[in-house]
Amino acid sequence: MISSHELFSKAKQFIPGGVNSPVRSFNAVGGSPTFFSHGKGAYLFDVEGKSYIDYVGSWGALILGHAPEKIVLAVEEAAKRGLSFGAPTAAEIDLAEKISNLMPNLTKIRLMNSGTEATMTAIRLARGYTGRDKILKFNGCYHGHVDALLIKAGSGLASLGIPDSAGVPKVVAQQTLSVDFNNLEQVTQMFMHYGKEIAAVIVEPIAANMNCVLPLSGFLEGLRELCDYYGNVLIFDEVISGFRVALGGAQEIYQVKPDLTTLGKIIGGGLPIGALGGRAEIMDCLAPLGDVYQAGTLSGNPITVAAGLATLDLISQPGFHAELSIINEKLTSGLLELAKAANINLQAHCIGGLFGFLFCQKTEVYNYQQVKSANQLLFKEFFHRMLAEGIYFSPSAFESGFISSAHGIQEIDFTLAAAEIVFSKLQEQNLVSV
Repeated sequence: MISSHELFSKAKQFIPGGVNSPVRSFNAVGGSPTFFSHGKGAYLFDVEGKSYIDYVGSWGALILGHAPEKIVLAVEEAAKRGLSFGAPTAAEIDLAEKISNLMPNLTKIRLMNSGTEATMTAIRLARGYTGRDKILKFNGCYHGHVDALLIKAGSGLASLGIPDSAGVPKVVAQQTLSVDFNNLEQVTQMFMHYGKEIAAVIVEPIAANMNCVLPLSGFLEGLRELCDYYGNVLIFDEVISGFRVALGGAQEIYQVKPDLTTLGKIIGGGLPIGALGGRAEIMDCLAPLGDVYQAGTLSGNPITVAAGLATLDLISQPGFHAELSIINEKLTSGLLELAKAANINLQAHCIGGLFGFLFCQKTEVYNYQQVKSANQLLFKEFFHRMLAEGIYFSPSAFESGFISSAHGIQEIDFTLAAAEIVFSKLQEQNLVSV
């Protein structure tokens, strides 16, 4: 039986860094990444046959867990009719209509192939609509590997300690302004200097790429007011939060209306997808109606659309997100109680099916600087010891965690029992101040 370590060694011969997305490399926590063979429900199984309770969920895409029967069936039935057409289908209309009904601020929707593609198009569209060039984003918020948005990004970039990426021209970076998340005063000052040059403000309404940071009261509302005053496009990046924190996303929870919204992950049911939606007058600037170009060979792929429709039907059932929240709260509150009993400083947030925790003394975390000050060495110890106990958390202190409907009381109890063992060992070995 081949091991994960052996597979990683082979992968590095043919794939840069041995992985197809940097955070999978375990660079942030050390060691070799675990290679998985299959998943079912709340569980992943590695190539050596060990099972793990999965809190990564394909980075948030699997809100129903691994290989749910109805999604697999929908994919199989769609595949029998053809894998791709490169032409319009009725099902892609159904998916767009379903999304629009669940998120009414998205009057019109364009399907794409990834969240990165969606945010890239959102930026281009905002610039085309307003005739302006500058973009305002927030430190620690990650919006995909788009040149204009790889400025003080979070997530995988935060893990690697890269403030921006090589290969991004300075002239591109100069068009991106970046301020602290939850700091409306900084935003206001930036608008006073550049308000009429800013095409768009792009924000994760819940910052899920620098752990899980919730917006302060009035922050999103303040962004809406400033954009209204200066004539800017307000973009909510809900690639992660969309359909995960609530059926209508973060914009439903906070009752703030963006002009454009980017989506991904859950709307593909575990298959590659992205979407951009918003006000019709802005969306109609996209080709072929308008002069803002966007295209994609596999956009609206029938297999992905089938998985997405089946997923949205299931999560639209009454009480779905309420149940998700109950399980999530049991996990995060349990971790906090166990950490406190072991005299370990832990901070945690959860909302819907999204959670995050940091080893730090602060009871509340509001921005990227505070997230970066957390004890990353302690997280590394915790991560590897939990992995050994059969618990798979995100391999980075900067990533969020994800609950699916397949996670039940049994999985949470097992996770908390493992955490109690790990916290105790960390305390006994005097590693809590690592």
